[in-house]
Amino acid sequence: MLISRYHPFNEFRDSTSRFNSLLGGLDESDSVSDAFRPTVNTREGEFAFHIDVDLPGVKKEDIKIDVTGNILTMSGERHHKREIKKEDYNRIETSFGKFERSFTLPENIDTENITASNKDGVLEVVIPKQKTEATPVKQIHVK
Repeated sequence: MLISRYHPFNEFRDSTSRFNSLLGGLDESDSVSDAFRPTVNTREGEFAFHIDVDLPGVKKEDIKIDVTGNILTMSGERHHKREIKKEDYNRIETSFGKFERSFTLPENIDTENITASNKDGVLEVVIPKQKTEATPVKQIHVK
């Protein structure tokens, strides 16, 4: 006779892994609404900060950019409708997604001259830096 130890949590672990494998097998196109998390790239240039956001399928009318204090907030919504008509069936898929991203801006920016453009599904926000004049060095004589 073979004796083995009983591990009560093995059954729980097995059921959890089976459940996770079921969730992992879902096709994203069959979900009720697709998650929409656009890719964001930020960079700093000599005269401005740049934020590039990948927004394929988002119209410029559906994008909103606000600056409140030192917080820049971008939000929008994507609508996608795909329709296939064949002789014996029609298939219509609609998906949508909302996004919102916020960025804390540094103190040395010019909020009055922030610009944004949307070209080929990429939103570019340019945040110019304030021109700061070099403060002349003042020498203090020690008495």
